[in-house]
Amino acid sequence: MAIRLLITDFDGTLVNTFQANYHAYHEAFEKCGLLLPEEQYFECYGLRFDGFMDKMGIADTEIRKNIRNIKGECYPRFFNLLETNQSLLDFIRMFRQGGGLTAVASTARGKNLINALNHIGAINDFDLILAGEDVVNGKPSPEIYETVMNRLGVTPGETLIFEDSAVGLQAAEASGAGYIKITI
Repeated sequence: MAIRLLITDFDGTLVNTFQANYHAYHEAFEKCGLLLPEEQYFECYGLRFDGFMDKMGIADTEIRKNIRNIKGECYPRFFNLLETNQSLLDFIRMFRQGGGLTAVASTARGKNLINALNHIGAINDFDLILAGEDVVNGKPSPEIYETVMNRLGVTPGETLIFEDSAVGLQAAEASGAGYIKITI
């Protein structure tokens, strides 16, 4: 079977967002009277927001809400720290120009994802963009990848996924699609 669909994760795969995310979260934590050491954030990188908050031991729903809102507001100020995986983006663009389908499947918040894709000039390079709030279960559940394939009418055998994180690779494998580990 020929590959008809390329799906890419965003954070750490299509774009190295670690520093931008860290600085935005650091500011949000600080404004809430909390500390976020970079090493501790690194251990949580790739987790969905609720999993990140759980791992950080933040149970208070009001503090969680404030962190999410502050991070979302200040994140675009750190877009100068985004590092696009230009080789992967160029490959995806060529695949799409050749008639293939393309999608982003990320646990990131939709608003942040759209803003970052706009910033790197890639918003129009994808047939479908799914964010964390578009599915019930986060990675390592394959739900986000299965949802993309279902919406675009493509089988796992016709799909190739690009991922970087351990939970993302588990999700890709569980989806039944082929996958490639990306390191940037």
